[in-house]
Amino acid sequence: MILVRGVLFNLLFFGFTLTLGLVGMPAFLFGTRPVLAIARFWSRSVLTLTRVVAGIDVELRGAENLPKGAAIVAAKHQSAWETLYFTELLDAPAAVLKQELVRAPIIGPYFRALNMIPVDRKAGAAALRQMVEGGRAAAAVGRPILIFPQGTRVAPGAKAPYHPGTAALYTGLDLPVVPVALNSGMYWSRNAFWKTPGRIVVEVLPAIPPGLNRKVFMARLEETLESATARLEEEARLGKR
Repeated sequence: MILVRGVLFNLLFFGFTLTLGLVGMPAFLFGTRPVLAIARFWSRSVLTLTRVVAGIDVELRGAENLPKGAAIVAAKHQSAWETLYFTELLDAPAAVLKQELVRAPIIGPYFRALNMIPVDRKAGAAALRQMVEGGRAAAAVGRPILIFPQGTRVAPGAKAPYHPGTAALYTGLDLPVVPVALNSGMYWSRNAFWKTPGRIVVEVLPAIPPGLNRKVFMARLEETLESATARLEEEARLGKR
């Protein structure tokens, strides 16, 4: 049954994404607002597909900690699922993403039209400066800045270093950082064709205030995210028994 659900979900997901991506391109002529509306419609529709076809629901905890206006949202990244969910959860987020994505067919023009923050990961310090400038422009108009501190999807239970990008935004923009833990990889694992039915939990944690020493901030962020994520993963494991 899981295999059948996986096949059906992927057929519907890729078919819908391709069709909407092409049909929606004339919206680029009318500015950011209609493009954002299309992106939200896409994310909402795919999340509905995920729930109805793949059997994956979501529980949001800590909604009272969601930022109102400019802030840095530092989230765990375990699957493609959260890239959909944050489009729906946050108010016009400016996501930090690898430069290759803005050059991709179909989705690339949408990322550019939505003024996301592309980063050339091979550019070193120049990439950090570019990212901070992009973050500053987003914050100036009240947009939350979304970043995955480990820079890539990390499977549940696996370890990966926290990159300096989040610290660069934190010190460069003087904004609070809102950590977000999740356990999406327990149900939608990286590069897996099939999905496991269940309930993803997303927990928005209290903000880390600006002004901390860089090392103190990074240690606090990592400890906060890793401990909360480990707890959510264990909760998912117990729920599957």
